[in-house]
Amino acid sequence: MAKKIVPESEFIINPDGSAFHIHVRPDQLTDRIIMCGDPARVSVIASFFDEQTFEVSSREFHTIGGTFKGKPIMCISHGIGPDNIDIVITELDALANLDFETREIKENHRQLTMVRIGTSGALQPELDLGTPVIAENSIGFDGVLNYYAGRNDVANLEFEKAFCEHVGWNPTWAKPYVVPADPSLVEQIGRDDMVRGNTISAVGFYGPQGREVRLALANPDLNSRIESFRFHDRKITNYEMESAPLQGLGKLMGHRCMTVCSIIANRMAKNANANYKDAVTNLIRTVLDRI
Repeated sequence: MAKKIVPESEFIINPDGSAFHIHVRPDQLTDRIIMCGDPARVSVIASFFDEQTFEVSSREFHTIGGTFKGKPIMCISHGIGPDNIDIVITELDALANLDFETREIKENHRQLTMVRIGTSGALQPELDLGTPVIAENSIGFDGVLNYYAGRNDVANLEFEKAFCEHVGWNPTWAKPYVVPADPSLVEQIGRDDMVRGNTISAVGFYGPQGREVRLALANPDLNSRIESFRFHDRKITNYEMESAPLQGLGKLMGHRCMTVCSIIANRMAKNANANYKDAVTNLIRTVLDRI
């Protein structure tokens, strides 16, 4: 079988040999990767490393590599939103599985372990501020996974159907997809100190998460319908914006991916904690110890 060659137009390599957007080179890639939205948080995470071996920054993509307790590791920011995950995970996968010299897909697959540490809004009143929630299943409202072949092979179609029927899904929106986190990674990172949840990845922060500021919402009762939904007696726990494309694309590409978020607002209790950084810092320490 002929090897697949990826043309320059489909994947751009910078003159320094790095991936187009994230500016990381293949020799800098580590098998363990921490991901976060905020570029400034990369420096916070890397402050716990034993040593830092490289640092690159381009747009919202900030990366620091090094070691933690002797393990090679890197942290990269992806910015806000599911479209950015499509960029970051595609370029990380290419660093692992594309020969940058020949542009051939490598015969031997290299598997990466990626854990996203984020912040989130709870959709159930019993979730206290500061609670870490693992997106054991993530529901993508963004539609990113729908552009890739094999989407149905990695998605929970029964969950999708039940969810759309219960909430009366608006047909003008992208079709939701439901994907699990890597189960072995959930077992590795998760303990009794984390809630295992069903997490929604929204396509925006305001209207797409049911926030009404000045514009009226097309479906103002969506969040109440989501709160009352159950699938095999399990609730939808929280909103964020990146877990579903990460877990879906990661599964298609053969990587171990998951998201864990600290709850900084409760949409049902209508409270929030703007001083959430201590809880996030504790979560960072925990994930670094377990990854």
